[in-house]
Amino acid sequence: MDRSMRLVSAAFVLVLLLVATEMGPMAVEGRGAKKVEPKKRTCDSQSQKFKGMCFLTSSCVQSCKSEGFTGGQCRGFRRRCFCSKNC
Repeated sequence: MDRSMRLVSAAFVLVLLLVATEMGPMAVEGRGAKKVEPKKRTCDSQSQKFKGMCFLTSSCVQSCKSEGFTGGQCRGFRRRCFCSKNC
């Protein structure tokens, strides 16, 4: 019985450590807090000109730039070309 209690106690401590490390440090806002600029949002849209499966991101980027977007990348299980620009 004594050995099983030690094992249960050790397992409990390990679980507590894992939970505590997953939480990470928490930031507290206050007077001295730095102002964080909002992240620039990006709008994504599937390319209208790109045909076929997208394997090379560079060809996707070229297609997206010809459509007036700032960039693009191959995404998804079906490997589609998605274009992006700042909203």
